[in-house]
Amino acid sequence: MVSKSRVTILVKACPQPSRKHNETVCCAGLNYLGAWQRLYPIRFRQLANEQAFRRWSVLEFNYSKPINDSRSESCRVHEESIELVGDVTSKQKRENLVNPVVVASEIEAASKGNSLALIRPENVSLTWRKRSDSELAEARKAFEQQAKQSSMFDKDLDIIEPCPFEFKMQFSDGDGKTRNKKCSDWETSAAYFNLSRKFDEQKALEHLQTTYCDEYVRTGLVFALGNMAKRPQTWQLLGIFPTARSGQTMLEL
Repeated sequence: MVSKSRVTILVKACPQPSRKHNETVCCAGLNYLGAWQRLYPIRFRQLANEQAFRRWSVLEFNYSKPINDSRSESCRVHEESIELVGDVTSKQKRENLVNPVVVASEIEAASKGNSLALIRPENVSLTWRKRSDSELAEARKAFEQQAKQSSMFDKDLDIIEPCPFEFKMQFSDGDGKTRNKKCSDWETSAAYFNLSRKFDEQKALEHLQTTYCDEYVRTGLVFALGNMAKRPQTWQLLGIFPTARSGQTMLEL
């Protein structure tokens, strides 16, 4: 059965090669009822220009129940039906959307049967590790092989240049647990590349650290977490963004 939904995007993870769907991006957001929906498969770089979206974009699309994913929030998007219908630009509306669904931790989310969660972390620090030449070469090769497998109907894509750093966030959640999670947020990698065009390597990293650990914390830092279909006990950090706390809970889209 085909259904229709309207979702505000909050998660857009880094592209991953996929044997079945070519290059895909894990995306998720909240519908007009404030419920999570995971959009898959999204071949983001194959979308038409008028379909391209980012965090806070509002999408309408048709979807079906996935066959191999039992997570309640997951839906199989009919890619051709994606329509970008707006953006949530008001800070107040962003607060009204996010704050009612914030939970203490991934443990609380899992106890409710959820596989996606928004939390407000404490004691946040950003660390990084420079990836080796062999790691970067392997990542490039995976995207090159993926490009060769594209259909004649797909757009020709530039090979993605993998980020030279692996980023991790250490933080405490609302259950008092200390976590250390690899960052899979596409915007984090994009932010590093943008900064590296203006600054040297160390300065770019320090700027990113200041943005996340100082500026975003002052504004009201939010992490988007999601578990893995095959390993539901493993939760990943999929999104990092600022949204202020608010006493209001009315949803406005």
